[in-house]
Amino acid sequence: MRSDEFYMHRALDQAHLAAAAGEVPVGAVVVDAQGEIIGVGCNAPVASCDPSGHAEVRALREAGKHQGNYRLEGCTLFVTLEPCMMCAGTMIHARLARLVYGAAEPRAGMVESKANLLTQPWFNHQIAVTGGVLAAASQKLLKGFFAARRKQLNQ
Repeated sequence: MRSDEFYMHRALDQAHLAAAAGEVPVGAVVVDAQGEIIGVGCNAPVASCDPSGHAEVRALREAGKHQGNYRLEGCTLFVTLEPCMMCAGTMIHARLARLVYGAAEPRAGMVESKANLLTQPWFNHQIAVTGGVLAAASQKLLKGFFAARRKQLNQ
């Protein structure tokens, strides 16, 4: 089995694709229990005109199609940024085994920053969480993207 860092690098590859397309640079991959990447996604709500076009949702959709089932039991989602409420809810419904994320999201993070949605007792499924994997690389990409965006707005 490959390391969390290996898969997070694949998620960072997706985040770079989002940045190149002018989207907030967040990327995600879904890995099955055998270590195969079965879904990838990068942020694309602007290009897709879809408010649910977050990297996590796009990767989960692709993984569900690959598996022929929306339930992704035994799978792990790797994402470069702490998930929002929508994405956390989608992960619970997918019944993921595990979430691994990079940078914390202090404004809207629903795993550690603003709330701990994934471990609430009223859900019929719990997801194991590992945070902070390659967080510095994720933060650097995000900070660079927003610095460039602010520079464009100030010109």
